[in-house]
Amino acid sequence: MASSFSRLLSSRRNIGLLSLVGGSAVAAAFVLQREHVSAGAPVRRRYPASAEYPDLRKHNNCMASNLTPAIYSKLCDKATPNGYTLDQAIQTGVDNPGHPFIKTVGMVAGDEESYEVFADLLDPVIKERHNGYDPCTMKHPTDLDSSKIQSGHFDERYVLSSRVRTGRSIRGLSLPPACTRAERREVERVAVDALAGLKGDLTGRYYSLTQMTEKEQQQLIDDHFLFDKPVSPLLTCAGMARDWPDARGIWHNNEKTFLIWINEEDHTRVISMEKGGNMKRVFDRFCRGLKEVERLIQERGWEFMWNERLGYILTCPSNLGTGLRAGVHVKLPLLSKDPRFSKILDNLRLQKRGTGGVDTAAVGGVFDISNLDRLGHSEVQLVQTVIDGVNYLIECEKRLEKGQDIKVPAPIKQFK
Repeated sequence: MASSFSRLLSSRRNIGLLSLVGGSAVAAAFVLQREHVSAGAPVRRRYPASAEYPDLRKHNNCMASNLTPAIYSKLCDKATPNGYTLDQAIQTGVDNPGHPFIKTVGMVAGDEESYEVFADLLDPVIKERHNGYDPCTMKHPTDLDSSKIQSGHFDERYVLSSRVRTGRSIRGLSLPPACTRAERREVERVAVDALAGLKGDLTGRYYSLTQMTEKEQQQLIDDHFLFDKPVSPLLTCAGMARDWPDARGIWHNNEKTFLIWINEEDHTRVISMEKGGNMKRVFDRFCRGLKEVERLIQERGWEFMWNERLGYILTCPSNLGTGLRAGVHVKLPLLSKDPRFSKILDNLRLQKRGTGGVDTAAVGGVFDISNLDRLGHSEVQLVQTVIDGVNYLIECEKRLEKGQDIKVPAPIKQFK
């Protein structure tokens, strides 16, 4: 695969960066600094790799399952052009041995080049996490044509709300685990400048976490929009809470149905949501908004991180590809008590959470049901999978209400 770093240093990209900040000395230094390093730059060490190898004997994450002394020895002396090292990438997995319910990834990327420089570890981690998707031989499809969606309006006696989210990273700037303060502020500036160009039903405003009033903060909390300082060790050990809340904020449209978080776990998190069961309308807004944001970003000389093997590049390998999670809050009080519920979800390639997020319990039989896959399937395919799957779950719930039996569906075929 062509080096993403070589793309970063294209004349178009450098001119865009300098022009956007008025050709300042800071910008010039930023570009020149990155021009004089190369991917896989050596890291000085006082001790041999064998002395630095982490103790992973009690660990249960994808990084620990795939890291060997040989791979560590090969990669530990390398760094990305931005100076990000293997030890930084795996630190969150070293500090967090396991998870009570799910097998976590155990590593993060500090920049786009991490996926190239540390490919000997990241490729097998990606293959394990994404159900056999092989980044060495497979290509990821992208499809944001919402007109292809079928049967996208759920029975609202069961579905309470619908939501689609993803992430986007700005090429040339380090990801949250490794960015400098200046880079984080540049992400905020570029994103907010582009978002100001949204029109029609996408028109909105930005709320900076450092500048919002108490009233604005409370309103965002009441709307369930406000994200808080990361407290999960998985995030803090990865370095994502540094300088909080500097250069973080939330943008939303006037109708509060299109929302973008800036500088949380990723450069941006893009969310389309509304009450009720009209997933087709939610996905249509999601696609329109994403395309328009990308157009506005490109007009200003920037672009999103993307390549044909991994799709859209995000901080956590679990979100590569589409980065998409399409979900609904759905009432399934009877089906959720059926011993076949978990198997049905597995075969439909769906996952369940409590409505408060991962690790939370369901209240009143209401679950957050979403797609299990991210990579190797297009956005349209994943949303359609959720629509078809949730409709099946609702039909099961209706059958159980009538005292009728239900069936476990055949497993969905992977990577068609």
